[in-house]
Amino acid sequence: MAELTQAEVVYSPRWSIQVWRTFLNWLDFFFQIFSKIITALGHHPLLSSSASASTHAFNPLPVVELPESDFPAAVEISGVRDSVEDVAAVERVEKLTVVLDLDETLVCAYETSSLPVSLCSQATEAGVKWFELECYSLDKENEGNPKVNYVTVFERPGLHEFLKQVSEFAELILFTAGLEGYARPLVDRIDEENLLSLEVPDLNSLNSMWISLLLWEYREHVKDLSCLSKDLCRTVIVDNNPFSFLLQPLNGIPCVPFSAGQPQDTQLLNVLLPLLKQLSLEKDVRPMLYEKFHMPEWFQKQGIPSSRFVG
Repeated sequence: MAELTQAEVVYSPRWSIQVWRTFLNWLDFFFQIFSKIITALGHHPLLSSSASASTHAFNPLPVVELPESDFPAAVEISGVRDSVEDVAAVERVEKLTVVLDLDETLVCAYETSSLPVSLCSQATEAGVKWFELECYSLDKENEGNPKVNYVTVFERPGLHEFLKQVSEFAELILFTAGLEGYARPLVDRIDEENLLSLEVPDLNSLNSMWISLLLWEYREHVKDLSCLSKDLCRTVIVDNNPFSFLLQPLNGIPCVPFSAGQPQDTQLLNVLLPLLKQLSLEKDVRPMLYEKFHMPEWFQKQGIPSSRFVG
């Protein structure tokens, strides 16, 4: 015990000196850090005395609590978002398919031999374009060669501009009940830019018994859109004869028949073009066409029940 006491007496002063030195070193270290912080804060613009003085140079705006319904910024952003979504939705849908009739819709044609000369003169004076066309029929000459017919074709006013503008947002298909020997050279003449693809109805495709019985009277006019496009939501047919879209009445656009005696006709550019532009923005064209034309009810008035429709 005496040795332990002596050791404590001998070594305790040395231990106390080391502790004090360590303590002083720590104090010096913290003092240096604190002084650097004070120096840095003294030069910070937001915490300097000049900044403190500037805060009293203006009066803060009063806090106003707006009612929950008054959020113009949120409404504006929401509107922009909806419009962007609408544009994106339109870009995602397939391109509109526009099926066009030929005779009395885009043009009208007459046998040249029976056409009054005065009619051509009136059309020329009114600015209506017309031309003579040589086409072949199914009839045979004595030598067995196809019979050649000569027809005079009048273009509906605005035809070329109509085809050009519609082709920018839709696929164009010419679906005509006319013979190909007549339709092909005619299309080549009016469609120099190859905007149209030509289709001729196949009556043999109407092989269902009830369709055959139902359409027997109109079989030469019916155009089944299902053989052209699988997506009838984005398909329309324009025809002066409503019975051409009897199978798909909700896709039909009936138009006023065109004749050479109507040089002031404006159906293509003033009526059909704006409607087709509007339809090109719809995911499904049928609701809008039904609201506009009510074709199923029209067919019912003709004695054709709506239960017979396949489109």
